[in-house]
Amino acid sequence: MLRITDARTGEPAEIRRALTRVHAQVPRDDTSALRVLLVADVLARALELGGSPVLLVADPPAALRERADGLGVRATEAAATGSGRLVLHVVGSGEPVGDGTGDRAGLRAGTGDDVNLRAGTGDDVSLRAGTGDGVEADVRVEVAPVTGPEEPAASGTALRLALLAHPRRAPVTLHATALAEAADALDHWRKAVAAWATRPSRPVPEPVRQALRAAWEDDLDVPAVLDVLRDVEGARDMPDGARFETYAYADRLLGLELTREIGASA
Repeated sequence: MLRITDARTGEPAEIRRALTRVHAQVPRDDTSALRVLLVADVLARALELGGSPVLLVADPPAALRERADGLGVRATEAAATGSGRLVLHVVGSGEPVGDGTGDRAGLRAGTGDDVNLRAGTGDDVSLRAGTGDGVEADVRVEVAPVTGPEEPAASGTALRLALLAHPRRAPVTLHATALAEAADALDHWRKAVAAWATRPSRPVPEPVRQALRAAWEDDLDVPAVLDVLRDVEGARDMPDGARFETYAYADRLLGLELTREIGASA
């Protein structure tokens, strides 16, 4: 079960399997706002991997939406009041939380109707929207700001990795060296994954799967997920086919296109 620190209380909130609205509040178009969208995207991925149907909600400025596309952030809904039994507000540090009035998400809450959504795991999940506003939990997820000389213009998956390499509540200083290192790491991993893909497939070892899930379910600790991948790459006794499946599985959370180079040199 995903546990995420509620910035209102400082305590971990357990996010159970239920229809969840992840609402990214991005009133500006700077890289700090881009990081908020990125964290919301990864949070939605983590919830889906745990079997929860998710609505990713935001209304970013056009320039920010274009940069988010470069990072592989999924399309968002213009939000809806009452759409989701659980609501996770992803905001920049110190930003107020809006009430979502006037949002829309294509779901009817407060009517007692059943809502059927595909949870992203192959199973259909039927949830009753409830009464009133239908919201059972409301959590504030804070994201620290981004600064640095590359802050105004950087984009692409190298930036995605450079931002994911830091805990979401830790400020990030971007600079050319950090972006270059992230680009080099992506190139290395993609080439390694492409090579491993040529070997016989093997399942993700269960201890590795558990380590990955334990990392992202612990307050969305993406840096710990990256550490697990580094350990897997260096493990002497792991078949290459298992390395491939591990990286492909983790990339469902990370969204780094780690399998992109498969077949590129064929």
